[in-house]
Amino acid sequence: MDAVILAGGRGERLRPVTDYIPKPLVPICNVPILEWQISYLERYDIKRIILCSGYKSEMLRDFVERRKFKVDLVISDEIKPLGTGGALKNAASLISSNDVVVMNGDVITDIDLGKMYHTSNSLAAIPLRTKFGVLDISGDVISGFREKMHLDNIWMNAGIYCLGRDMLDDIPGNGDLEKTTFPEYAKNGLLYAVKYADAKWYSIDSFKDVDECSAIIHDMMK
Repeated sequence: MDAVILAGGRGERLRPVTDYIPKPLVPICNVPILEWQISYLERYDIKRIILCSGYKSEMLRDFVERRKFKVDLVISDEIKPLGTGGALKNAASLISSNDVVVMNGDVITDIDLGKMYHTSNSLAAIPLRTKFGVLDISGDVISGFREKMHLDNIWMNAGIYCLGRDMLDDIPGNGDLEKTTFPEYAKNGLLYAVKYADAKWYSIDSFKDVDECSAIIHDMMK
């Protein structure tokens, strides 16, 4: 199976670092996010990765060529920002497998990707975790304080997908998957969730995310 990494964004919240390098090259424990992702995908027998790039694409291309990864890496350039759906549509001609794994370019996780291979047009779902402390209150008295707890039976999109050729054909040339194709497929009962209740998962959107992920990434990747 092929995989696509959506790596065309500017990473505004990681400025000023991303003024000089693209977000996928931001280091976590001195290893770029992109390299962590490539290693992760290789663990699940991915042999070919299409990298959808836009912002500072030349730096990503240079990194890939210099590192000489074992997996076959292909660059799909965006001349202008196309959104997650548009970027995938732009890369569709480079995808050779019937199903394709798609991964946001800022996600680091230990999700068992193999569980998704049997469910075409599926999204990895993880429990929603609050960003703020949650209070247990009895009357007006606070009895407990829980930091970043998981909310029961509320699931969020983990930014990892296994999509079929039928969906690739339906994706518009511009716009985000989450706002175009996914809602339409969901309305028609054609989109599925693969749930990961206990997965470790980080979307690297801020320097706090970098710090938190750095603290445990080596355990995640064992």
